[in-house]
Amino acid sequence: MAGIAFNGCNMPIVSKLYCASSQVLLLVRERPHVVSGGGFVVTDCSQKVVFRVDGCGVVGKKGELILRDCDGEPLLLIRRKQGGLVQALSIHRKWKAYTSDYEGSQKLVFSLKEPNSCLARNNTIRVSAEPRISKRAFDWDLEIKGYFPDRDCSIVDYSGNIVAEIGTRKEVTEVMTSKDLYHVVVKPGIDQAFIFGVIAVLDYIYCESTRC
Repeated sequence: MAGIAFNGCNMPIVSKLYCASSQVLLLVRERPHVVSGGGFVVTDCSQKVVFRVDGCGVVGKKGELILRDCDGEPLLLIRRKQGGLVQALSIHRKWKAYTSDYEGSQKLVFSLKEPNSCLARNNTIRVSAEPRISKRAFDWDLEIKGYFPDRDCSIVDYSGNIVAEIGTRKEVTEVMTSKDLYHVVVKPGIDQAFIFGVIAVLDYIYCESTRC
């Protein structure tokens, strides 16, 4: 296990394989539902596949996503929590992401609360990592700033430091033809698998490529 760095503090998230010592620029290309069941593919600037996200069109279950590595091996199983009286009464739906070890047991690595409306641009979306990164009384570690459907948002830690940015840059605008292709800049020391697990949930919440 490796870490995601916040204020110089490294905490385990998914794997040290996805924590780079320098800033990383990755491209995201959404897959059409009619051809490949939806989801998206993440590549580096040389078009080498780094991650793949399977949406419900591939997985076969609504509210369930799988983040895979370049070889197709699952890294994260991400599920929207279903049922229960507390869930029914809450205006927020909660997502939970798990890793699996070689024995098949699952470990919670992060949770995310959906906004009460996907139409409002000023909704707050917050993420809690496991184990908790922040030692404060608040129940979250990261926050989404901006509006994901516009491809103009950042993931920031509890101190306001940017850990990842979603948008467009001059070096990739030549291949940016639509919102189906965008980029993500991940800061040094940040777990890229964790970041794309969060992005997979954002994609589903806003009814994009991973949603049936």
